[in-house]
Amino acid sequence: MKVINPADVEPRVATDQPLFTGGEVKARFLIGRDDARELGMGIMSFGPGGRTKMHTHTSEQILFITEGKGLVGTESEEMVVTPGMVVFFPAGEKHFHGATADSPVSHLTIAPPHKTEF
Repeated sequence: MKVINPADVEPRVATDQPLFTGGEVKARFLIGRDDARELGMGIMSFGPGGRTKMHTHTSEQILFITEGKGLVGTESEEMVVTPGMVVFFPAGEKHFHGATADSPVSHLTIAPPHKTEF
């Protein structure tokens, strides 16, 4: 058993990674590839306007919105998401996620280890 307090996990600024655009993005990796081969989990926090570029994963991805107001979208639709909402992206689906222009957003992301392409 492993118990993790997110407050004890130092956030990493991820804005400089090529996947992100717009405002500041921070990541707290709670369960990574070293901790669980079958599942990974982290908290992503996007400043106003921060988001991912359109991308795909080689595995499914689940987002649980915890704070703020965000946007999620695919090639054919876009939706506003708020705390308590759950988003499911099937493997291979082109998508993006992040904050609205006027609000930060945070979400828990849950996915098996995967490759990301954009």
